[in-house]
Amino acid sequence: FSWLVVLWETLWETSCLVVECTLQIHLPSFGNTPLVLLISRLFLVCCDITDGNAEHLKREHSLMKPYQGVGNSPSSQWDFWGSTLVTSSYVRLTPDEGSKQGSIWNTVPCYLKDWEMHVQFKVHGAGKKGLHGDGIALWYTKDKLHPGPVFGNQDQFHGLALFLDTFRNDLHGMDRSFPYISAMVNNGSVNYDHGKDGRSSELGGCSAEIRNRQHDTYLAIRYSRGRLTVMIDVEDKNEWKECIDIGGVRLPTGYFFGASAATGDLSDNHDIISMKLYQLMVEHTPEEENLDWTKIEPSVSLLKSPKDNIDDPTGNFRGTALTGWKVFLLLLCALLGIVVCAVVGAVVFQKRQERNKRFY
Repeated sequence: FSWLVVLWETLWETSCLVVECTLQIHLPSFGNTPLVLLISRLFLVCCDITDGNAEHLKREHSLMKPYQGVGNSPSSQWDFWGSTLVTSSYVRLTPDEGSKQGSIWNTVPCYLKDWEMHVQFKVHGAGKKGLHGDGIALWYTKDKLHPGPVFGNQDQFHGLALFLDTFRNDLHGMDRSFPYISAMVNNGSVNYDHGKDGRSSELGGCSAEIRNRQHDTYLAIRYSRGRLTVMIDVEDKNEWKECIDIGGVRLPTGYFFGASAATGDLSDNHDIISMKLYQLMVEHTPEEENLDWTKIEPSVSLLKSPKDNIDDPTGNFRGTALTGWKVFLLLLCALLGIVVCAVVGAVVFQKRQERNKRFY
């Protein structure tokens, strides 16, 4: 079966080239064995989210223990509102009491074009499963410290919101489990529909058990080259799991980071342990560098409108091509399928040859 070996090597090299071009990765010289190539590519893909390089940490946009620089003084970089309580160990946006709202906001506008925010949070309370609420919202918006009905912040905002919704309002939306994490981009013209759990304006999302965990829970938001990626680490495995990955996202610079939470008839403790912002070192074209990023209108280029989610019960779709690792997996499955078919065909052909010899 020497021809099978040649076929396999040819298809493997072709697939590796396609994957390398897709991911835009320049691999070091590790050899040409298929096993090494596979391991190196999987390693590079899995390490897409930054490990938190301290050199790229932007302290003016980060909230960390012991929370120095938090308050309403002129030198403060973070300000808070409502029921928010700042301690030496956590920032509690709401206590486990009904009808509370609280928020904390970075007072320094962010002018980074490419960034990644790591959030350590904790949602916990005495309420039993299904009898707690409402959740946390993470913001990158034009305005700050504007209380309102959307998890303690204003509706019809400009910018990006990420909702960690712990209570189901839409009893007809039983196709997804709660808590549920979703993303929304708004230019100030769209209302968040609490009755439908924001499904009409949702860009993507995932279910995640984030409440009453006995270990640390994390979330990472990456915005780079027009792509929004949200990863979670809530299983105490010290590894990121993809939740949202959407291309065609346009966000301006000069907006503010913040976090808010709200309770209603049901309640929970909503705590922020840290918010760490990292600058991503990304090269842009001269046209992009000369663009006034502060004038960009928040928007998303999708194959269909987010409002189509009303008729799409999954609420999850992609507006762009498949991501690199999905392309790689598809190619790998295709190659394995071709090899299996070839081997089966060769075995069948050999059996027929032997059977024909018996008739002579």
